[in-house]
Amino acid sequence: MADYLVIVESPAKAKTIEKYLGKKYKVKASMGHIRDLPKSQMGVDTENNFEPRYITIRGKGPILKELKQAAKKVKKVYLAADPDREGEAIAWHLANSLGLDQTDDLRVVFNEITKDAVKESFKHPRKIDMDLVDAQQARRILDRLVGYNISPILWKKVKKGLSAGRVQSVALKLVIDRENEIKAFIPEEYWTIDGNFKKGKKEFQANFYGTNGKKKKLSNVDDVKEVMSTIKGKQFEVIDVVKKERLRNPAAPFTTSSLQQEAARKLNFRTRKTMMLAQQLYEGIALGRQGTVGLITYMRTDSTRISDTATQEAATFINENYGKEFARANKRNDKKAKGAQDAHEAIRPTSAMRSPQEVKEYLGRDQLRLYRLIWERFIASQMAPAVLDTMRVDLDNNGVMFRANGSKIKFAGFMKVYVESNDDNKEEKENILPDLKKGDKVESQSLEQRQHFTQPPPRFTEARLVKTLEEIGIGRPSTYSPTLDTIQRRNYVSLDNKRFVPTELGEIVHELIRDYFPEILDVQFTANMEAELDEVEHGDMQWVKVIDQFYQGFEKNVERADKEMEKIEIKDEPAGIDCDLCGAPMVFKMGKYGKFLACSRFPDCRNTKPIVKEIGVTCPKCNEGQVIERKSKKKRIFYGCDRYPACDYVSWDKPIARPCPKCNEKALVEKKLKKGVQIQCTHCDYKEEPQQ
Repeated sequence: MADYLVIVESPAKAKTIEKYLGKKYKVKASMGHIRDLPKSQMGVDTENNFEPRYITIRGKGPILKELKQAAKKVKKVYLAADPDREGEAIAWHLANSLGLDQTDDLRVVFNEITKDAVKESFKHPRKIDMDLVDAQQARRILDRLVGYNISPILWKKVKKGLSAGRVQSVALKLVIDRENEIKAFIPEEYWTIDGNFKKGKKEFQANFYGTNGKKKKLSNVDDVKEVMSTIKGKQFEVIDVVKKERLRNPAAPFTTSSLQQEAARKLNFRTRKTMMLAQQLYEGIALGRQGTVGLITYMRTDSTRISDTATQEAATFINENYGKEFARANKRNDKKAKGAQDAHEAIRPTSAMRSPQEVKEYLGRDQLRLYRLIWERFIASQMAPAVLDTMRVDLDNNGVMFRANGSKIKFAGFMKVYVESNDDNKEEKENILPDLKKGDKVESQSLEQRQHFTQPPPRFTEARLVKTLEEIGIGRPSTYSPTLDTIQRRNYVSLDNKRFVPTELGEIVHELIRDYFPEILDVQFTANMEAELDEVEHGDMQWVKVIDQFYQGFEKNVERADKEMEKIEIKDEPAGIDCDLCGAPMVFKMGKYGKFLACSRFPDCRNTKPIVKEIGVTCPKCNEGQVIERKSKKKRIFYGCDRYPACDYVSWDKPIARPCPKCNEKALVEKKLKKGVQIQCTHCDYKEEPQQ
């Protein structure tokens, strides 16, 4: 019989840890939180220092009973929930539910689920950290006060099923503000002149820079004509050559936020999927004879810090596999991000020696892709900087100046393993210029004039929104994924080409919260509250004081909103067509998943239809029907003829009405690429420059 009971959160973690600890330990899972505030009522006594009333979560009764029975049979119980605020709160709730002595050292934490880390952590148990618990309690109570006060007002004034929250309301505000920026954006015309030059047999590119040694903007075609008329002949003179050596440093190891961003850019993963896969890698994967091993450190962190042991192991791996010159000469000293808790290490592999190739056969496809991303990022972060030879060449013809920029990798350094992507998915490529020196003559092969228009700021992707929330200090690693999930489930935003677009319902809710609860949408106010929660965690502030300061003004706003907020009726909009079952007019209705067509005689007639969106293009196949926007079973947008099945035209790319300027066929489509949207012809090789 076991002498000790260890309680963790998940069965996968329990199985791994029990194997590491041996026969004297029995490890069981609580399946997350065992207690919480009741769903049916507020559960917070606002008249008595915001005292919370916790109850056993519905369905957790049998689990709690099993844990109580197991606890009676052992000498001691250890609580080994995750090493963050949430995990500390789970341990505290378990201690209360099981009647454990909280003055005892019963809390065990580890940042990685490996045999050495787990066994070492049991040598240093500690008391439950009530500062951490209070910080989590304060967040939970604040969110309950906001949600359970505002949501009923929204139900009464707008419609059932709506909700509001501190972080989700700010996230929605950011999406709506960006959409308003896009609508208000006025494009500005500008031109470029791209030159193709030749020296001997070698060709290279250079772009118009300016005139008479000064940079010049080409605002319209007249500016272009003026420049082109100044150029005399095809010969240009090299008037300046600047050669430099540039160091490029590797990116820091992953935090939760940077992992979510990079997984979205490189792997096309949604935030939720990234965290689910990371959880699996953290809790452990069966590696054949090695047994179950946790492959990465804890995945909810805002720190880029790395332990000395991990740094040394990475250096050994790099020396053995790439050579001494690729190893970093000194330890990284990354600046701590503003507002970062820095509670534990960055996300890294638990062993640098465990390469993706070694574990490939034991991982699913997506597990492997995420593990490889984490492993490569970590190894690269511990490698030497890359060295690039850069070259800038200025060309002149009668005062008209073109500039060419070239670069060549002199020493790959960390780039041999991994290069960080960016929001625009632009890769840094080598551009090798011919050997040029001042006074050389080169000849222009072509000078291509291009018209452009400035683009509005891009809509938020999940990755970009997470990055923005982090930058303004709103939310914490554990809140990003559920926040984005909530605003989508509530139909406050929809995704168009993986970018957030506010819905009509989202804009209505936002306006009401803005008018009656301005502090909820005040970015600085919400960021300051996050900072105060951090102070509670560090023992520098009382959690009751944080909530009381917020609630004094909030309570008055709730009373005002309940009295003054007008009831908003989302009226059914006439669709302009009749029901094909009963002949009554059809209307647009707002449902859980957005707008749809329904008969105005509902519930007597229950005829409903999805909204068909025409794009103003005649079907290029039958030349009779209209191309309409459709959605696949997986909610992916595609385009087809409205005469289907008589015409089976279908395309993932959006057709364009105008004919191709090269072949004159009606075959232009909008092709969605990683670097933006490009107009291409499906009949010939015509392409236009991609636009973000």
